[in-house]
Order: sequence, then C-alpha cells, then structure tokens
Amino acid sequence: MLSMLNDVRRPVRGVLVWGLAASALLTGLVWVLGQRLHGVELLPDQGASWYYWKLPDPTVWTRASAWLGYAAHQLVSWWLIYYAQTRVRRYTDGLHRINVIALAANGGFIALHALQTQVFYDGLAQDVSIFSSQGSVVLLLVWVLLMENRRRGLVLTWSAPISAQVVAFARRYHGYLFSWAAIYTFWYHPMESTSGHLIGFFYMFLLLVQSSLMFTRAHTNRWWTLTLELLVAVHGTLVAVMNSGPDGVWPMFLFGFVAIFVLTQMHGVGLSVRARWWIGGAFVVAALAVYSWRGLGRIDEVVRIPLIEYLLVAVLALLIWAGVRMTRPVRR
Repeated sequence: MLSMLNDVRRPVRGVLVWGLAASALLTGLVWVLGQRLHGVELLPDQGASWYYWKLPDPTVWTRASAWLGYAAHQLVSWWLIYYAQTRVRRYTDGLHRINVIALAANGGFIALHALQTQVFYDGLAQDVSIFSSQGSVVLLLVWVLLMENRRRGLVLTWSAPISAQVVAFARRYHGYLFSWAAIYTFWYHPMESTSGHLIGFFYMFLLLVQSSLMFTRAHTNRWWTLTLELLVAVHGTLVAVMNSGPDGVWPMFLFGFVAIFVLTQMHGVGLSVRARWWIGGAFVVAALAVYSWRGLGRIDEVVRIPLIEYLLVAVLALLIWAGVRMTRPVRR
C-alpha cells in the first residue's frame, strides 16, 4: 500500500474552501453534541490559572481515554509527515494520496475525540497546566516568525540576523512542531459547546487541514497561511471579551496581534506600499481611538504581545543554533 502513496493527484482547486466549509460543519457538530454535556458537574472557577472544564473526580479510564487518543493521533500525524518528507518530497498543484490519508486520519481522530468526550468527558487538561495549551500556540506563531524571517523580514521588512542554518532547520522540522501544537491543544479540551471552545475548535480544525496538505501548493498559499496567523487575533480577542467583558484586556490581544500583522505579516503577501501605509495608519488611528476611551495610560498594552513574541524569536533562534552546533559532526 505504501508504494501507492506518492504521486496520485486530485483536483486541489477549492480545497481551502472545502477545508473552511468542513471546519465550520465540524464546529457545528461540536455545538450539537455539546448540548448533551450540560449535566456534567464541574468545580467552581478558581481563577485565571484554573481550567474549569474538567471532572472533579477523574478516574484511570477518563485519563487514559484522553492520553491514549492524543498519543495515537500524534504518532499517526508525525508518521505521515515523515513519510511525506522521505517519499513524496515535491510540491504539486494536486493532492497526493498521503494528503487524502492525512485528511481522513484527522477526521477519524476528531470523531474519536467527540466520542471520548461523550463517554469520559475529560481532556488532557486534567493533568497539565492551562498555560501549556496556550504556550503551544504561542510557540507555533513564534516559529512562523522565525521561519519567514528571510522572506518577509521581522520588523518592517528588516530581517533579523538569523543564520541560514537555523532557518533551514525551522523549515525542515516545522511540520512536526505545528502538528504537536495543534493536536495537543485539540486534545487538551473536552469538546464542549461554549463560544470560546467553538471558536478554538474551528481554529484547530483549520490547522489540522493545513497539516494534512503537506507538499501541495495549497499548503504554501501566502494568503491562506496569513489567515491562519491572523485568526489568533480573532480568537484571543473574542475569548477575552467573553471572559472579562468590554472593560477587560481584549484590546491587548486585538491590537497586540494586529501590531504583529502591521510590523511583520502584511509584508509577505505582495501588498503595495500605499496599501501597507493605509493599513498601518488605520491601525494607529483605531488604537488611539480605543485607548482615548480606555485611558492612554494603558496604551502600553499594545506593545506587550509583539515584544514577547519578538523576544521569543531571538530565544528560539539561539536554542536552535545551539542544538544544531551540538549535534553537528565533529570534523577531524
């Protein structure tokens, strides 16, 4: 069977539209199935570091169902990536058989997690910190900034002095990291039907579609990848509004992530200089308008997320550089 996986093409035009539609449909199914979970008794909320949606009295079976499901999903995904990198290794306008298998595998594990939630409820959240789930997505976003540094620059088209060796490593192994970030976060949560969960699952479904499209032109479509990067601003802002209301920290997420778009991401999709000036100007006007109402003393919120992400790019680059140096064969 493996010998048949390489070169079969299928029409890829519209695959991203189908991916969006399928993700929306799956999100709707999560909402429908979530209506059956309203009777689950949970402990009172205990603050920002507390994950609310986990059973008060977990069992061996509730824990094992989540961890075994996650482990199987993760190992299958990594094997598919490895197979594509070692057997396919070329981009096409159509789908390879491996892409079809990856889409089917992800669909099967989504169904498995839905069943697991209905029977056992708990996700990985029972055993790991809420910050691990959030951190996995942050690491994904920072990895993209590093990986795209030479193509679009890091700040206003200025490229950070990151070695080609580090960037090559980031590009070669990004699929494994992105797969882990998406699948770990997916299994971290039970498939609940709150607004925050639904937005998050829709985003995860899109990331799983992206991971399934390795070695296709759709996988590298710049507008598609930019959309995936920008969706974190939508998700973060909406969840912040839901959790803390209009007086909460939602502007920090909105303007923080959009600031990264203005400084970095919009320079990689071929926008004209005039268009980028208009976008940048609109961002400044919107930020000043919101913080005139919110209080200009809090406008430092705008730079917190960009500063953290750019600092993490430097840290990640140093770690990869050190790892590459340590594992490089010693010349005699």
